[in-house]
Amino acid sequence: MKVTIVSAARPNFMKIAPLCRAIDAAQEAGKKISYRIIYTGPQNDNSLEVSLFSDLDMKAPDTYLGVSGHTHSQITAEVMQAFEAELDQHPASIVLVVDDTTASMSCAIVAKKRGLKVAHLIAGTRSFDMNMPREVNRTIVDAISDYLFAASMAANRNLNQEGMIPDYIHRVGNILIDTIRYNRHRLIQPLWFTTLGLRNGNYLLLTINRRDLLEKKQTLQALLQTLVDKAGDLPIVAPLHPYVEKAIKSLELKAPQLHILPPQSYLHFGYLINQAKGIITDSGNIAEEATFLDVPCITLNTYAEHPETWRIGTNELVGEDSYKLSCYVEKMLQGNWKHATLPDRWDGRTAERIVQIMLEGEA
Repeated sequence: MKVTIVSAARPNFMKIAPLCRAIDAAQEAGKKISYRIIYTGPQNDNSLEVSLFSDLDMKAPDTYLGVSGHTHSQITAEVMQAFEAELDQHPASIVLVVDDTTASMSCAIVAKKRGLKVAHLIAGTRSFDMNMPREVNRTIVDAISDYLFAASMAANRNLNQEGMIPDYIHRVGNILIDTIRYNRHRLIQPLWFTTLGLRNGNYLLLTINRRDLLEKKQTLQALLQTLVDKAGDLPIVAPLHPYVEKAIKSLELKAPQLHILPPQSYLHFGYLINQAKGIITDSGNIAEEATFLDVPCITLNTYAEHPETWRIGTNELVGEDSYKLSCYVEKMLQGNWKHATLPDRWDGRTAERIVQIMLEGEA
């Protein structure tokens, strides 16, 4: 069985790494399974730091499709053409795509039209807002997949309610937790950590990526000013992409305790999550990691694609409401925060279950 694994963005690799190790283990046990990793972007993609693959203990992609379009239509067209050529040269029996990017959807469509099996890793997540391009992408991929690997009961329920074939749905658990478990004792303190005078458990971690939030300058300013005011003298560490840094600096906030830094390597950033007093983010992945690590987390969004992070985890949703943010930051700083109850199948064996299901399905 030949599996082509598609990564369409840097965060996808965190979910692919344990799958690669599980396939390697199956090969060593004598199973007839192999894999290729495809990255839809260019090899010189600035988001892929030099240390990423060694940090994740995985091999680098076998092929880079080199697509770097900016519109959904452009990305779709270029990825489909490039992925057709890839499959012509390297046939596969299963194409596994991750999450909900336009590139992932494009590869899934190409595979399905060629008569190949499609596997969707992190299937069934929903915002229930079809105005969001990612919601369109994920519903299309789920509809054409032969293997729907769901992370939770909520995702499993979404798939059932949408009428997916029950035999295609597999609640395997959250594969991101496989990665956290594997790397928890490999995390590295950044060299600049003590230079900034930081101490474990005595700083807030801020991350922002949502472009729609960055475009709302007044809202963004109100949120950040609230955070700065509530934090007082407590340092705020903010590893940000250049476009985010530019947007924040244009607000001209007076915040000497706000330390804006470039994006960090995987093991350095994992250390910052693990040792933070609290996290303010708009990232679903970080909310999941915070739940596993039992670190207080505030999400600047009104929904979470993995609702277990706020139902039984350490996450709280505040949307873009600066008053709610103020209340929850105050609660966070007082140490009055809920603790996580780890969901079922956050046991670090998700990748193992996925490989076993594919082997049994293709036997």
